[in-house]
Amino acid sequence: MATYQDVFARYEKKYKLTLSQYAALRRWLQDRMEVDSYGLHTICNIYYDTPDFQLIRTSLEKPVYKEKLRLRSYGVPGGDTPVFVELKKKLDGVVYKRRVSLPLREAKRYLAYEGRPDLDCQILREIDWALARYPLEPKAFIAYDRIALFGREDPDLRITFDCNLRWRDAFLDLSQGDWGQPLLDKQEILMEAKLPAAMPLWLSHVLDRLQIRQTSFSKYGACYQQNLFPALLSTGGICVA
Repeated sequence: MATYQDVFARYEKKYKLTLSQYAALRRWLQDRMEVDSYGLHTICNIYYDTPDFQLIRTSLEKPVYKEKLRLRSYGVPGGDTPVFVELKKKLDGVVYKRRVSLPLREAKRYLAYEGRPDLDCQILREIDWALARYPLEPKAFIAYDRIALFGREDPDLRITFDCNLRWRDAFLDLSQGDWGQPLLDKQEILMEAKLPAAMPLWLSHVLDRLQIRQTSFSKYGACYQQNLFPALLSTGGICVA
């Protein structure tokens, strides 16, 4: 398999941009950042949670520590295509992402509690622990089209722009296509600044000049609040005190 980064520790700041803000920001960034080798590409995710959505409910309460587990692919995979099992944690504002690459069919068996991969590494042991602690099952598919930029002087500085966010709660298999219902207004673009440390002063000035303000937004959280939770209420699948 190709080499990949399996451990991340960084700050992530999110922003919702209008199309005009996006166009203006791209002009400002063109001398300092460049598009990575993937260009515009599609990211597909299956989010795993407990039957009563414990992980996302806890996350939305904004605790000091929170975690989520997802299965991710770049594009629509086949059974033998490498995908990523990712454990994402956030502690005191720092995001820690740890992931292992497995063929899709093997990753699906593992996450269905049907057999552990023949792989001995610390990251997989951490994922083992999460699977043992929570009775996890696939809950939502979320996909989006992304352009990622990295700093010319500091490659660890990354900015991503996500559009065409979509979701579904049926056919929860990455090989079933990247279709879904809209999750974000088509006139909005979700931007994430992924920072190894403090935001560069020049970038802060650009965002301020364009009146781009930081927001709190979770793709899975928005999917739960806007779609999954209302569906549970309508079917009596959850009790609200």
